[in-house]
Amino acid sequence: MKLLYANDATGAYPPSWYAATATLLPPFPPLEGDARADVAIVGGGYTGLSAALHAAQAGLSVILLEAQRVGFGASGRNGGQLGSGQRPYQDDLEKWLGAEDAGTLWQLGEDAKNLVKSLIRDHDIDADLKPGVAWVGCSAGDAKHLHDYADLLQDRYGYTQMERLDAAASHALCPSPAYAGGILDHGAAHLHPLRFALGLARAATAAGVRICEASEVLSLDEGQPATLHTAQGRVVADHVILAGNGYMTRLHREPSRRVMPINNFIAVTEPLGDDVDRVLTRDVAVADSKFVVNYFRLTPDHRLLFGGGESYGYRFPDDIAAKVRAPMTQIFPHLKDVAIDYAWGGTLGITMKRAPFLARLSPNILTASGYSGHGLGTATHAGQLMALAIQGQAAGFDTMSKMPAPPFPGGPAMRSPLLVLAMTWFAIRDRLGL
Repeated sequence: MKLLYANDATGAYPPSWYAATATLLPPFPPLEGDARADVAIVGGGYTGLSAALHAAQAGLSVILLEAQRVGFGASGRNGGQLGSGQRPYQDDLEKWLGAEDAGTLWQLGEDAKNLVKSLIRDHDIDADLKPGVAWVGCSAGDAKHLHDYADLLQDRYGYTQMERLDAAASHALCPSPAYAGGILDHGAAHLHPLRFALGLARAATAAGVRICEASEVLSLDEGQPATLHTAQGRVVADHVILAGNGYMTRLHREPSRRVMPINNFIAVTEPLGDDVDRVLTRDVAVADSKFVVNYFRLTPDHRLLFGGGESYGYRFPDDIAAKVRAPMTQIFPHLKDVAIDYAWGGTLGITMKRAPFLARLSPNILTASGYSGHGLGTATHAGQLMALAIQGQAAGFDTMSKMPAPPFPGGPAMRSPLLVLAMTWFAIRDRLGL
């Protein structure tokens, strides 16, 4: 069983609110026969589409191979939150790599955020981009930690976009009994993730990229050039970019050791009417301090889009709506009887330290994955950095590749059972408020 096909109809987007509110592209034809390119890219999400666009804009010939549809995976299913910096906290990066590299990584994280905003502007992508993401604490201690982190970002990195929220201000923003304060990042943003992915695909096609859907890569022959094989054809390419994230860990040994796929779930309610101000009073996105994060925002038609709950096997639960309703009603008890109109699951890639895995697997094969829930900006930026690295401008890629992504203990066979044990422990801590 492959994750690519375990939970979804072949060649179709999941029945999400995103798919229902996007103008989908006509299918791109699959690869047939032999083809030659300067760059072959595996995966049609943010990473692959951004890499393809930027490589084509530099004058390289590019073929992108996608097993399903562009934006089919996490890029078209996520919570739509464009966060600041990197996924790991800056003080952790300082401990791991030192102040200089941590500072460079902070700026690269800001570059990623600005890249998304500029791509939306430059290519006229209707992604419903809005400013503001709040991090809220589930305890007074969590809220203080967030305030201290805002102070660190201001003092060491000059980042002044964080508004500190005490318990009253947090409740005024999000009237939930679950939260005790936090921070509102005015420099972060939220958007419609599938529309953004489809906009990148349109821009890449306009730049000359050949996109092939229904073209799963079955094997990779390394070499200079390298060869990628699908069921109906093959591509010979001078450079290869592996950009399948959680769906593609078996194509090469190193990603399979360091990146693990997990499943996350989102539900969208019926329009809330007069209840909308009992959820959020401002058009911002929210993520909380639980280890298994709850994240949510309002849609333009005043529905609650709520993400919560994870699973670690290949199959999604039979009742995704019930899976998400449990954490949703912990945060908003008054919504226990609200109808859920859409519910879907998605697969993302995580690493041991929640830092992305960027690596040069051989002189002409690059990969980026394992964004651990911070992929909207980081994945888009990683694609640009790999396109630059192919052209000999590898400084940004090399710095990002310094973030630690150690192998999961036990290898691919044991990583899932061990992760289930660890995540169960953290879920218990969440429930106990530890």
